[in-house]
Amino acid sequence: MSEEILKKYPELAVEGTPTVKQRLEICNKAVTEMAIEASQVCIKSWGRALSDITHVVYVSSSEARLPGGDLYLAKGLGLNPDTKRTMLYFAGCSGGVAGLRVAKDIAENNPGSRVLLTTSETTIIGFKPPSADRPYDLVGVALFGDGAGAMIIGSNPVLETEKPLFELHTAVQEFLPDTEKKIDGRLTEEGISFKLARELPQIIEDTVEGFCEKLMGVVGFQNKEYNNLFWAVHPGGPAILNRIEKKLDLLPEKLNASRRALMDFGNASSNTIVYVLEYMMEEGLKIRKGGEEDPEWGLILAFGPGITFEGILARNLGA
Repeated sequence: MSEEILKKYPELAVEGTPTVKQRLEICNKAVTEMAIEASQVCIKSWGRALSDITHVVYVSSSEARLPGGDLYLAKGLGLNPDTKRTMLYFAGCSGGVAGLRVAKDIAENNPGSRVLLTTSETTIIGFKPPSADRPYDLVGVALFGDGAGAMIIGSNPVLETEKPLFELHTAVQEFLPDTEKKIDGRLTEEGISFKLARELPQIIEDTVEGFCEKLMGVVGFQNKEYNNLFWAVHPGGPAILNRIEKKLDLLPEKLNASRRALMDFGNASSNTIVYVLEYMMEEGLKIRKGGEEDPEWGLILAFGPGITFEGILARNLGA
């Protein structure tokens, strides 16, 4: 929220005022601009021609329109009209890893394809005016952030022109029965209303180990070998990271990338896992410069509405 926006839309600061139309006017434009910018940076870093992109997976919980942001992104980038597009809307914090899972499936089933995965989020859709009756809202305002991220996913990399960073080996999605109300979001006349249950960190602590072991078992890791892996965890909040670290007895540095992303950008919903992976590459570079080896295998994790667990067993190709 900015002074410029509040001056143009003063009704956003009046509690109980129907403002979903105004919020979407702001959000729809903003997420497209951020998505285009992030994608352009990603494509430039990738180094291949724009015309080599065959698919788009677009993730956002911050807009609602037809056609969707996937089309506006494709148009803004100048992609071919026959580029195949997939939208993931309102997946919340698990959306980034869900996007990776979908992009991985597309890439593996379409030889030669290159999938642009783009995430874009803004918190204005759920902004609430400050209220003395709801001091806890300040926690959400301080925790959540705006932004966008992008990656290219494909199979059979062309090593002369591409430098693959991670192999997405196995992807798993699982929901916890009877937890639908623990992360509750609804589109109302005042925007999106989000409610997070206080026991959410405890629920994740109680169930994360079994989920991780399911992924680890695919390549033969034994129970409790957690510190032999790298960890790219969506930082839903400090409490969630602390609970995971405690439950799995992780060394403090294992969640460095997640904590840095949270500190620098907040919980930016689906985008945050992109930031975590970028920081993880930086952390790995520091480790190798120090003469040590960073882990070859690791887990990419996120938790969202459902409660839904999204996880990918990944191989660090820079290790």
